[in-house]
Amino acid sequence: MTPATRAEHCVIACAEAWRDAGEVLASPMGLIPSVGARLARLTFSPDLLLTDGEALLVRPDGTVEGWLPYRAHLALVAGGRRHVMMGASQIDRFGNQNISCIGDWERPARQLLGVRGAPVNTLNNPTSYWVPRHSRRVFVEKVDLVCGVGYDRADGARYHRVVRVVSDLGVFDFATPDHTMRAVSLHPGVTPRQVREATSFDLAVPDGVPRTRPPTAEELRLIREVIDPGNTRAGEVAG
Repeated sequence: MTPATRAEHCVIACAEAWRDAGEVLASPMGLIPSVGARLARLTFSPDLLLTDGEALLVRPDGTVEGWLPYRAHLALVAGGRRHVMMGASQIDRFGNQNISCIGDWERPARQLLGVRGAPVNTLNNPTSYWVPRHSRRVFVEKVDLVCGVGYDRADGARYHRVVRVVSDLGVFDFATPDHTMRAVSLHPGVTPRQVREATSFDLAVPDGVPRTRPPTAEELRLIREVIDPGNTRAGEVAG
């Protein structure tokens, strides 16, 4: 079997966000997070709940295993029993996320998705982020508009927890004394200098930061033969 690609390391990093999660609803937004959630369900998180994004609970192969009406979905969201992995057009050192606009809110240079459900997601259930292109335009000193709430704005929020940020360069969390972002692992071939240069703020990269763990042979088989045999993951991550 050929060695794992960068995209497959990203799949593993996303899957690890749901390790031993128990019976919580995984809400992956994006191709690689979706492959990661399905891989987690098939391996180390068998109680994970997967949704079709509308009203059904599904198995990793897409077959239906339950009904999830909107009112039940909202109960999971508001009670900390959902772990969403969203995208981020901008994210800062405290985990504040922007998916709404670039520039001043009243006259933005770019109009994006809008705030949508990001405040509710981040204040009421664990949240992670997936960024397929790690750059200074995304990892910014200060977001132009706060959509997802970071640690410096979440005082008193019972279920607020930004679990991890996964990018095409590495894995990051906020397990520092002041809840600022730090590197947990870097993907193979990525250097500390490279990730610092691609980040607008002073990112903590500990000495001896490890490599993101590679997929096992069985995980590679599941990714390549069962979950994503068309290799659509390769189109989301270069290299």
